[in-house]
Amino acid sequence: MGGKVTCTLGEVKQRADFIVYWGGNPAECHPRHFTKYTIMQKSKFLPRGRKDRTMVLVDIRETKSAKAADIFLQVRPGKDFELITILRALVKGQHVGDAQIAETGLTREVLDDLVQRMKTCKFGCMFFGMGLSMTRGKHMNSAALLTLAAELNAFTKFVAMPMRGHGNVTGADVIMRWQTGYPFGISFNRGYPRYNPGEFSTVDVLVRGDCDAAFIIGADPGATMPQPAIDHLKRIPTIVLDPHVTHTSRLARIHITTAPQGIAAPGTAYRMDEIPLPLKPALKSPYPTDEEVVRRINQAIAQKPFWLPEGSQPQMLNAQV
Repeated sequence: MGGKVTCTLGEVKQRADFIVYWGGNPAECHPRHFTKYTIMQKSKFLPRGRKDRTMVLVDIRETKSAKAADIFLQVRPGKDFELITILRALVKGQHVGDAQIAETGLTREVLDDLVQRMKTCKFGCMFFGMGLSMTRGKHMNSAALLTLAAELNAFTKFVAMPMRGHGNVTGADVIMRWQTGYPFGISFNRGYPRYNPGEFSTVDVLVRGDCDAAFIIGADPGATMPQPAIDHLKRIPTIVLDPHVTHTSRLARIHITTAPQGIAAPGTAYRMDEIPLPLKPALKSPYPTDEEVVRRINQAIAQKPFWLPEGSQPQMLNAQV
């Protein structure tokens, strides 16, 4: 993955006259996205609002979001990567065979029209969801779509942005990027960060059974991950920090109740366009914050002797947050 061309939601609101939702269902998953940032908003550059914007929905089935779309493209399941690759070829004027296009479930006329619209719009934006990033191809699908958006900038202004599924997922990616240079799928088992999605991603590590303990903060993988990953979480010592009882906390060995972020604990959350939003607590909680718990765990580890293999001298583990 070679980066992404992106922008803020404010720029989308003000300028985007061509919007693509790929593998997402914002009408149900992000119910205010249409009205607050994209197709319904009037702006200085798009004074007529909905009449000045074109929306395309790409998905494997018709969802409630299709009712708001001007164009609905029903791609064959598992063929997102092939469709994006064909679009990249058509954008560059390269020949693509009819049989290759037919495998995606769409026609040449439909794709030619889509490419023409993308190349001639004033400001295009592609939002992609887990229907693209968590299906066959996974991170390669996302990389291909980001590359398509970058290549369209040879003709017009085009950006891409993921539609995040859970609270502050963007924050986790942002922090990992500025600390390690990588957004996810990172291993520190050699003392330095290594990036390899598909090998070091949490789902893959759990499904293969490569880890013998799990420490989960403010997430609920037991409700969303594949069953083999959930089964492995049940077998190993799992510690959960969460304000609520979740599917994951029910199967964990230890559940530490913490103060809810933004309500009883301060912090920073990142919007899906990576804009940081400070969170100021409105209430007090008898429970500690996630940060307090992690710091106390690190202090306890730092005070515990860490014995190396036989023949080596004992050392103290230097743990930092």
